[in-house]
Amino acid sequence: MVKPLTCSWSLNCSQVKETIRKLDQHIDVAALKPLRLVVAALILREAAGEAGSGVEVLICQRKPDQPMSLKWEFPGGKIEPGETPEDALARELNEELGITAVIGRQVAQVRHKYRNGGSIDLQFFVVHEFNGELENRIFNEIRWAPLATLPNYDFLAADLGLIRDLSEGKLL
Repeated sequence: MVKPLTCSWSLNCSQVKETIRKLDQHIDVAALKPLRLVVAALILREAAGEAGSGVEVLICQRKPDQPMSLKWEFPGGKIEPGETPEDALARELNEELGITAVIGRQVAQVRHKYRNGGSIDLQFFVVHEFNGELENRIFNEIRWAPLATLPNYDFLAADLGLIRDLSEGKLL
């Protein structure tokens, strides 16, 4: 004859349900958010004018009603399913700035985790040539900035390492 298993402690059904409910509340939200694949352009030109010497890059400021409002960034966006990074960047530059860009080499890749739990994989490409006039279609402001001045702008957190390297002449 088999003796029934006995325990020195016992849990009732409501205690088990309460424990499971508490565990459900502590799920890591970051684990549920997919990694976003993003591309950005470093659109470069030689500085214009007498005082201009060196290289300038196009920077864009987010609108006040966007997440991370009024932060500066480089133009670009999400890679859609089936797109190469270069195709995605060409599409984004056309949508955001009305240009047809010649996408150059990849100069950096950054993986960044935001405080809200979201993560991005961000690839930066150089653009030396484009057709069409720059047209600000979605930003608060766009402007050309000398590389050395980039640390003076309030950039998105994911861009800060690149900003440092660009301003110190380490990447280009």
